[in-house]
Amino acid sequence: MSARDPLPVVLAGARGHGRSHLLNIHRLERLGLVRLAGVCELRPLDAAELDGLGDPAQSDDLEALLAATGARLAVLSTPIQTHADLALTAARHGADVLLEKPPAPSYAEFRRMADGVAAAGAACQIGFQSLGSHALPAVRALIAEGAVGEVLGVGAAGAWVRDAAYFRRAPWAGRRRLDGLDVVDGALTNPLAHAVATALALAGTTRAEDVTGVETELFHAHAIESDDTSAVRVTTAAGLPVTVAATLCAERTAEPYAVVHGSRGRITFWYREDRVLLQRAGHGPEETVYGRTGLLENLVAHVTDGTPLLVPPEATGAFMRVVEAVRTSPDPRPLPAAHWRAAPGESSERRVVTGVEALIDASAEQLRLYSELGAPWAAPLPAELR
Repeated sequence: MSARDPLPVVLAGARGHGRSHLLNIHRLERLGLVRLAGVCELRPLDAAELDGLGDPAQSDDLEALLAATGARLAVLSTPIQTHADLALTAARHGADVLLEKPPAPSYAEFRRMADGVAAAGAACQIGFQSLGSHALPAVRALIAEGAVGEVLGVGAAGAWVRDAAYFRRAPWAGRRRLDGLDVVDGALTNPLAHAVATALALAGTTRAEDVTGVETELFHAHAIESDDTSAVRVTTAAGLPVTVAATLCAERTAEPYAVVHGSRGRITFWYREDRVLLQRAGHGPEETVYGRTGLLENLVAHVTDGTPLLVPPEATGAFMRVVEAVRTSPDPRPLPAAHWRAAPGESSERRVVTGVEALIDASAEQLRLYSELGAPWAAPLPAELR
């Protein structure tokens, strides 16, 4: 196969979020970069789901599908607890991997996956799309040139809306453990994981060894096992605080963001929009929208011409330290019913935590956790109840 031939790719998990990967693969097919060789699903895609996407091989056995198709790339968008095993399976068959975030439900599983993929000689890209934004190097350059003075910390905020149906979409949804396996499907580790990874990247804290401590506050308003309203504060090796506050119980969805606090200004990054606002002493506000490199395109470029990967496993080590801290924390505490209400007039129950949006913004602004901001439901438990 020449470097110019489309690379055969297998997609594992083509429904739900995996549908976006299926459509992206189709987009790259039209550019001549890849060819959809196979789809791994428990239930085969029907003709309507494959409309315009050709007739790829289908199987519920990834190993057999890789062997039959000779795929060079594997895109894995499957339940969190399957990530490590499937990435290792793909690597053993000589496929380079795009692995959905979070890469694993525990730090031990992450290391097993990352070390095993490397030992097999395969490349692995972790699916934090925001880390492909051209805004990130631009913000780092602003920080390096002292545009906002000394960096004092980074805060991130994510206020999203999810209803009860969201937590029923799959057996593992909203779970910390399932069938004896870690899942750790919490607000900060899965739906708003990008807020965590982006804030850490802005702080220059991407490797596991860049993290010296993680404080967690985990709660849930919905009747689930994991957290839907949570906050963490990471202490970096450089001594910077990085806080992330998030909820899936907002009144309405807002664009998540991260803010770099400096001694002479601030930089706000709305990472889904690739939009940056620079505010500094002696200047008017400056807003810029940047481009973005797709992670599958970057993986193709890495395979064909050696372009460095944007998000190799080691660049998510700090994020995985946060996942591990969430995993090993006491189980999330239920929010008392007095502090949430059911959103009226919706077909599936949705719970709204009173005032949570203001708390999340205050956390990003002040680099504090919910308990430090006076949230009545976040007061520390008495010692006898811990």
